Amino acid sequence: MSRPKRRQKAGRGDGLDRPGVDDPGHGCRLGVDVGSVRVGVAISDPSAILATPLGTLSRDERGDRDVDELAGIVTEQEVVEVVIGLPRTLAARHGIAAQTAEAYAAKVAARVAPVPVRLADERLTTVTAARVLSERGVRGRRQRAVVDQAAAVEILQAWLDARSAAHRAAAADPGGAP
Repeated sequence: MSRPKRRQKAGRGDGLDRPGVDDPGHGCRLGVDVGSVRVGVAISDPSAILATPLGTLSRDERGDRDVDELAGIVTEQEVVEVVIGLPRTLAARHGIAAQTAEAYAAKVAARVAPVPVRLADERLTTVTAARVLSERGVRGRRQRAVVDQAAAVEILQAWLDARSAAHRAAAADPGGAP
């Protein structure tokens, strides 16, 4: 099984990717929230400024139908980068959910190569997404249908914001890399 293409770790050794020197440039990015039942998907605009919900896929651990659907979206939308949420504990430890996300990322990377697949911190994204939806009056069954998409938006927007900050820092320091 191939590993997801990884970004520079900036020496932190925490297993997370960060926007850096191998940025693919202009184009849409896909954000993915891997759940045990559903996979939330978000997409950015081509300028990589704003993340919006795209859809929810049903998890298919045996047949990988969800991975096939995701690969189809990458091709259809001409995605240049896939960002998959890595759920870690508040103490920054890897649990079963993180191992599942890493295995999922490896499957996706094998299907969408040469498009890079990144792992990004997603602590509390589903909790945040559920809270925001609840504040907007979306509850119960309706919330379950879209909470994974909202979590994917949170994951992708955080990545886009970090990417933008890295580009601003690089512009301020011409000797540095984005």
